[in-house]
Amino acid sequence: MPSPQQVRAQASTITSGKTTPPDQAAPASQLRALFDGPHLSPGQRRIAQYLIENIAEAAFLSITELADRVGVSQPSVTRFAAAVGFSGYPALRERLQSIALRTLAGGPGTAQEDRGNELQAAVDAEIENLENLRRDFADPERVIDTGRKLSQSTPLTVLGLRISVSLAEYFAYAARRIHPDVRLVTRGGSVAYDALLQSREAGGTWVLAFSMPRHAHETLAAVRVARSAGLKVALITDLALGPVAEEADVTFATGTGSRLVFDSYAAPVVMCAALLQAMTDADPERTQARLEEYEQVADQHQFFLPE
Repeated sequence: MPSPQQVRAQASTITSGKTTPPDQAAPASQLRALFDGPHLSPGQRRIAQYLIENIAEAAFLSITELADRVGVSQPSVTRFAAAVGFSGYPALRERLQSIALRTLAGGPGTAQEDRGNELQAAVDAEIENLENLRRDFADPERVIDTGRKLSQSTPLTVLGLRISVSLAEYFAYAARRIHPDVRLVTRGGSVAYDALLQSREAGGTWVLAFSMPRHAHETLAAVRVARSAGLKVALITDLALGPVAEEADVTFATGTGSRLVFDSYAAPVVMCAALLQAMTDADPERTQARLEEYEQVADQHQFFLPE
């Protein structure tokens, strides 16, 4: 049985060619369009990929047969049907059968499989994530308020483990330009616990945590330690939310790109930048002073190439 990562690798293979118009789309393209909207779990992606690759046969399988073929439970198939917008597996199967019957009848798009550009599709998905984030920003008050609280927390702890490390490092790198004491935590277990407890003892009040799929047990444990120590937690995560979000005081859920083998994070990075902006606005005098001081040091030691 291939791993979820292997399935995604097969599903997202980069191919050349122009995208077929929707009314002439091949069956696999119709299924990709059907399954692309929601953020699917790795197990659900396995179901989607099996259906894409075996539509002519899979559309006529019972829920038990499909679960056995994919290697998942029957409830997983039911949850998958709900995740992609159907009332249950029977409704999903009816839609699959209509696509499969057109395939067997030699309908539009069946003569040549659509080999659309997967890179463009991945970008399109990220554009949709950014558009959703833009709508969320219509009311910026929660971002402004959280940025102010993060700015006032000294020290400010930034937590990101496993795949979330890169986002935490980006935020911490920028935050250090405008905040006097930013502590980055990228190792779990007792190392994270020590850092969180020390941050609280030093007067810190907030932690900014990142939790991206696949969500790690150690992130949940670290957030719980932070809460038990008296720290407030602001969380940037994906739309699936989950147990980590339940522990956070403030949660910013953003879409992540899942079209390629590894997720992409356009919207979470913009979310980071928005919180950084809110932090700079919360204390403009400190921000200006620190940026000017940093520029002087950068010039003195020639950190950067001349522009």
